[in-house]
Amino acid sequence: WQRQKGDPTIQGILEQVLARLIGQAVAVHGSGRTDAGVHALGQVASFRCETRLSPEEILKGLNSLLPRDIAIRGCCRMPDDFHARFSAKSKRYHYRILNPTTRAAVGRDYAWFIHRPLDVTAMGQAAERLIGLQDFKAFESAGSPRAHTRRHVMQAVWVEEPEERRLTFRIEADGFLRGMVRNIVGTLVAVGLGKLDPPAIETILDSRDRRRAGVTAPARGLFLVEVKY
Repeated sequence: WQRQKGDPTIQGILEQVLARLIGQAVAVHGSGRTDAGVHALGQVASFRCETRLSPEEILKGLNSLLPRDIAIRGCCRMPDDFHARFSAKSKRYHYRILNPTTRAAVGRDYAWFIHRPLDVTAMGQAAERLIGLQDFKAFESAGSPRAHTRRHVMQAVWVEEPEERRLTFRIEADGFLRGMVRNIVGTLVAVGLGKLDPPAIETILDSRDRRRAGVTAPARGLFLVEVKY
């Protein structure tokens, strides 16, 4: 999401297109940044401008000018005090895992392929220990400016589709640290592979030590699904 020098980003491209459409420089604020390779089905952005265009005309104009891999799903006028990031109450992410016994060709850019059998029951038991207001320092990647590392997780659950050999981790919280979901998923997969027991999640949380947690799951399986206000 975040604007970067020399690299194409959602924010950067959106600001360029809005400037063409509205005829003035526009600063766009997202609900949060998504790392390279992470997908967003429900990203929310806000901006302020002076224009005679209606929200419907802005929506149509943006989608006619944006590249094919960026789509605006809705556009509406908001109160003056609304901010896509600071007004958010919670965010919901999904992480997809494909767990086939043989190699799969379709969907490789949208899931983490794990061929070894996973103990979904144990992963679910471990995920339950993430719910509540806790310190998630042990699941934070480096380089994340924040006032504190406590977050309130409202949901953390695995949904299994046995026929498709697909697992989806659903997590909702009032905020997320950098890399938090991917680091959690990597740790829960370690539980599913029998490398950790479900109660180990509590020990890792208490340690506040990133080295105690599992690997970082690949970005391609992560989706920002919804931002709640």
